[in-house]
Amino acid sequence: MRALVQRVSSASVAVGAEEVGRIGPGLCALVGVTHTDQPAGAVRLAERLWGLRVFEDREGLVNLSAADVGGEVLVVSQFTLYADLRRGRRPSFVDAARPEVAEPLVEGVVARLRELGAEVATGRFRAEMQLSLVNDGPFTVMLEV
Repeated sequence: MRALVQRVSSASVAVGAEEVGRIGPGLCALVGVTHTDQPAGAVRLAERLWGLRVFEDREGLVNLSAADVGGEVLVVSQFTLYADLRRGRRPSFVDAARPEVAEPLVEGVVARLRELGAEVATGRFRAEMQLSLVNDGPFTVMLEV
């Protein structure tokens, strides 16, 4: 599993005209799943995400996690994180897990984050979504487990 993680001032996700998720300061995590991922990886990704030290302390150093600052998390499934662009002009998505495999694993990430105490918003699986965010920093990292 992998997640493209952005520290945000705010973020929201909509399906058509309906807003399905919104957070204030925290993390926006676009989560991708591949064929070999297992439930234990979803747990590990959630724990790493919640403990990821990307927020500044009083000295301006990135020593604090979302758990430390009470940040919220927006989790959006993103199969395109496993796009293969090595050949041609069209991305290949053969490395992305099928929806019936990916959905329970993304839900596992969300469930574990909530168990850890995170306030979590989500997108809608298999939907055409519009994501809006204010990247704080900007600060963007790739997390892979």
